Amino acid sequence: MRAVIQRVARASVTVDGKKISEIEKGLLILLGIEEADGQEDIKWLSRKICNLRIFNDAQGVMNESLIDIDGGAIVVSQFTLHASTKKGNRPSYIKAAKPDVAVPLYEGFVQQIEADLGKKVGTGIFGADMKVDLLNDGPVTIVFDTKNKE
Repeated sequence: MRAVIQRVARASVTVDGKKISEIEKGLLILLGIEEADGQEDIKWLSRKICNLRIFNDAQGVMNESLIDIDGGAIVVSQFTLHASTKKGNRPSYIKAAKPDVAVPLYEGFVQQIEADLGKKVGTGIFGADMKVDLLNDGPVTIVFDTKNKE
């Protein structure tokens, strides 16, 4: 499971001209799922993201987590995070999970984030053509891969 998280001042997701998710201060989470991912990946990644101290405290030091600031989150599925660009100029997405595997894992991740944060989070629509608008705060962008936990 791969995630790119961006600390945002605001973010939203629009599908077919309709805004379906919107947050103020918090995290935009782009999530890529591969066939080998499972419940352990979901739990580890959710807890890591929710507790990551990347928000400024009163002294301007990145010392507070998403939980600490009671921030919002939007989770957007993004299979292109598993692109292989080793050969040629056309990315291969062979490692990305097919929808029958990816959708339940995506939904499970959203449920785990909601449980860890204690609140509802925004989402995109799996497989839809989404327009993601964000104001990156910092900028702060961090990449996670659950296969590299150690």
